[in-house]
Amino acid sequence: VQLVESGGGLVQPGGSLRLSCAATSGSSLDYNAIGWFRQGPGKEREGVGCININNIGSYVIDSVKGRFTISKDNLKKTVFLQMNSLKSEDAGVYVCAGGLGCTVAAPLYDSWGQGTQVTVSS
Repeated sequence: VQLVESGGGLVQPGGSLRLSCAATSGSSLDYNAIGWFRQGPGKEREGVGCININNIGSYVIDSVKGRFTISKDNLKKTVFLQMNSLKSEDAGVYVCAGGLGCTVAAPLYDSWGQGTQVTVSS
């Protein structure tokens, strides 16, 4: 199963974007969890949050809590990252990944998308 991100772009501070992570093959999101990661300019990759695919539960890191929400549509084999009140420090390449469990620990994910660029600038 391949994961493909979309929805990135240029947005002003305070604006919103919704990123999508879609499975391009297979009959379902064939993972126990999908995680979202980002890497800003000059920064290390950071786990943003994750969502369980086969049961209820999601998680986002404290720095985006209240602004970012992760949801899923199993029928469409897609996971969404809704980003509101965007700040300049949220800019970067956002990547989704499939793994065994909902965690922001990157080594526990074994299938990665190519990423989508998010630019936050006035």
